[in-house]
Amino acid sequence: MLRIRRFEEAAARAYTRGKISGFLHLYIGQEAIAIATQQAMEPGDRVVSTYRTHGFAIALGSDPKACAAELFGKAAGLVGGVGGSMHFFDKERGLWGGYAIVGNHIPVAAGHAFASQYTGDGRVTLCFMGDGAVGIGPVHEGMTMAGIMKLPIVFVVENNQYSMGTPLKRTLPVEDITARAAGYGFASDRFHVTSVQETRRRLGEAVERARKEGRPTLLELITYRFRGHSMSDPAKYRQKEEVERWRLNDPLERTLMALKTIYQVPEQELDAIDETIVAEMDAAYDFADKAPAPAPEARFENVMAEGPYYGDSATTRPAGVE
Repeated sequence: MLRIRRFEEAAARAYTRGKISGFLHLYIGQEAIAIATQQAMEPGDRVVSTYRTHGFAIALGSDPKACAAELFGKAAGLVGGVGGSMHFFDKERGLWGGYAIVGNHIPVAAGHAFASQYTGDGRVTLCFMGDGAVGIGPVHEGMTMAGIMKLPIVFVVENNQYSMGTPLKRTLPVEDITARAAGYGFASDRFHVTSVQETRRRLGEAVERARKEGRPTLLELITYRFRGHSMSDPAKYRQKEEVERWRLNDPLERTLMALKTIYQVPEQELDAIDETIVAEMDAAYDFADKAPAPAPEARFENVMAEGPYYGDSATTRPAGVE
């Protein structure tokens, strides 16, 4: 959890220095979910996520240097610098994409689960979304498909209280999102994320249900982001007292306190761990800053349409094609 937080804090600093272009959505406050997910997974299981996905990459073992380089748009990034913050992808470690179009990745995740069911590979897909996604049409379509076909999938709503800047009570008529589970034939669970251990246990139960019974689960994990929706959001729609109240249940701080008071880990040892992690993340961002940009011709790699109709010369195009 500390590695994710320090990575995200370094990302925020780099963004303010103009090193990162586009949007940047930080995972600060939600780290326990990514860690619990990694611990509940088996090799070959898949995570399909939203644009707030740096935490999953770090938790699943992606190299922080490659992650930072992707934020910087560099060739050494996770996907060669073409994805940026919102499109992390590391399939070797089980991360099958961060998706920027809200709610539209749910049918994609259902497709991954269908592939596992079809091939019988025994793998589970974990699909993450924010509370603001649950009213989007493709979410209903993907969940309907998963329920009818009894796919090995776990749908996880990371309810961080705000759909961008709009509170949940203004976006949903019934705030308990898991009330929808019965309509899809899903199992369900709903709880506040204050402990990584409890989150791992309850998420793990859903994963095993999908793996052994082929029954999907809808999980609502009630959490909180301590920064704005993105770096361009000053979060003036919430009070300072609200943020401080949620900080009292920050899983990272609760874990650090437990290590000190219950397990009697010396504070100097914890400080040394933190210093090591800060140095690791500083090195990752220094690497990203110095890494080369993609070659100009990289713009034309992985383009699905090829052929003479797409050349630079008008003479290569048929009549009427602009």
